[in-house]
Amino acid sequence: MQEKGTISIHTENIFPIIKKFLYSDNEIFLRELVSNAVDATQKIKRLSSLGQYQGELGDLQVEVSFDEEKKTITISDKGIGMTADEIKKYINQIAFSGATEFVEKFKEAKDANELIGKFGLGFYSAFMVADKVEINSLSYQEGAQPARWICDGSTEFEISDGSRTERGTDITLFVNAESEEFLSKFKLQEILDKYCKFLPVPIKFGTKTESEPDGEDEEGKPKYTSVEVDNIINNPNPIWTKAPSELKDEDYLEFYKELYPFGEDPLFWIHLNVDYPFNLTGVLYFPKVKNDFDFQRNKIKLFSRQVFITDEVKDIVPEFLMLLHGVIDSPDIPLNVSRSFLQADSNVKKINNYITKKVADKLSELYKKDRKAYEEKWQDIGLFVKYGFVSDEKFYEKAKDFTLLTNTKNEHFTLEEYKEKVKPLQTDKNDTIVYLYTPDAAKQDAFIQSANKKDYDVLLMNSPIDNHFISHLEQKLEKTTLKRVDSDVADKLIVKDDAPAHVLTEEQTTKVKTIFESTISKPNMKVEIESLSPEELPVHITQDEFMRRMKDMAKMGGGMSFYGSLPDNYKVAVNGNHPLISRIVSATDDQEQQKLAKQAFDLALLSQGLLTGSDLTDFVKRSVELI
Repeated sequence: MQEKGTISIHTENIFPIIKKFLYSDNEIFLRELVSNAVDATQKIKRLSSLGQYQGELGDLQVEVSFDEEKKTITISDKGIGMTADEIKKYINQIAFSGATEFVEKFKEAKDANELIGKFGLGFYSAFMVADKVEINSLSYQEGAQPARWICDGSTEFEISDGSRTERGTDITLFVNAESEEFLSKFKLQEILDKYCKFLPVPIKFGTKTESEPDGEDEEGKPKYTSVEVDNIINNPNPIWTKAPSELKDEDYLEFYKELYPFGEDPLFWIHLNVDYPFNLTGVLYFPKVKNDFDFQRNKIKLFSRQVFITDEVKDIVPEFLMLLHGVIDSPDIPLNVSRSFLQADSNVKKINNYITKKVADKLSELYKKDRKAYEEKWQDIGLFVKYGFVSDEKFYEKAKDFTLLTNTKNEHFTLEEYKEKVKPLQTDKNDTIVYLYTPDAAKQDAFIQSANKKDYDVLLMNSPIDNHFISHLEQKLEKTTLKRVDSDVADKLIVKDDAPAHVLTEEQTTKVKTIFESTISKPNMKVEIESLSPEELPVHITQDEFMRRMKDMAKMGGGMSFYGSLPDNYKVAVNGNHPLISRIVSATDDQEQQKLAKQAFDLALLSQGLLTGSDLTDFVKRSVELI
């Protein structure tokens, strides 16, 4: 039997489009062909289980091999196979039933996946890398004859009798000159690892060797290609396909190592398993991230029936959970998926909401089950929780009960607990509760100690998300404001009543202000004489809470660019009740006054980490002289 024909499409432009337009995604040809082989294998298993196929199934594996000399890549399966009529129907007609529309629409497509999925081009992706493609197939049907199909990338094809004696299909790609990079064990292994690592049928991979190509043995029978294969390169039964009741902690940790060989063990995980109103399985891991926001986010892998689709899961997983690791598998998401599909599909939105709920429920369970263990993990999971707290209203509703605030003594409180703790002492004269915080406890120790002397508590807010978290807390908590501990002197952080007068007369106050202003000579430093406890430092340097917060937001790209362009302005609060200030006032030598004022000012700069360069050198020399 031999037949020649024309593939039923209405244009000859389709192959150049496949080859050139889809070229940027050319590696997906292997995913498509191996996926087809897996489908054919699963179909024969299904027919056997239904009693519609009585023959022996045999060793159901898909083999991928290549021959560098002959420039071929072959994908072989022992699936249902095809008759000549089926090849004509499925390969020549159905694949291109929408070919005219394809040619009209291809310019609008955003990526190759969108095209391949929409127009049934899975098999024809082979022509991305091949000048010629050959199919050898034998159907499972009783009495079926083997068939061979060849096409050289034009609309012409040839069908003849095949040589295959076992059920299944071989697809051989004769790789074109531009695609010889794929005739590499390393390259093919890389693609198989990416897309086929968890396919539900064992995949073998190796190189082809032939002693007598197309020769015959002593009995006149055709000599078959022998394949040198490595071991099975995939895991056909990954843990997300199993019931959680079958699995132990070791299984989850082992699988994590399989996904991320060089990663630290995760903190905990969530097994996803839902079949209504959509199908979804998977495992999401909480990694140890500390306060590191600058790490790769594409760590969640999206699968469709165990075939890898993408690790760009932004629309499926809520933004704040992009920091998680793991896998999601949903047959409701087509294999060849596009970004526009993900953004528009209603199932995707439901999956997004479901994942948010599952994560919130898991965190709530951990908190209630073992509060101490939850607190120990807080340094790692706090970033996730705070990120969700500020970015997802549904998550916030649940998270407000297990979000923790940590103070400089490393004590943890829920939002409600902390409110009750500080309300008695940290409520100002306007009945507003003031939460004090520091982004750097070591650097701001002097200010923290001043606050602690007044029995004020100070929160530690040092994660990358805390600027946003602080603003969000103020929106959510009733009559509550947050102030950085160095935004004012301790006596003015929480204003209870009018401040008492300081010991200086009006004339002395003016004199002190003049001395400090002439000593400082910095345009962004404004001197004010304050009435503070004599035990406080003689000089404090503070920055207005609002301005500093706006500038911090600008640095993080929070749309506050106007504030980001403004210079830093500071208040120099001179403690009029400190003995050193009285000494400066009573000094008769102008130089002595200047030296003492400069020393007090530099000490204040030093406590804020603002004393650097030659100013720091001068301060050290002056300190030695004064000693």
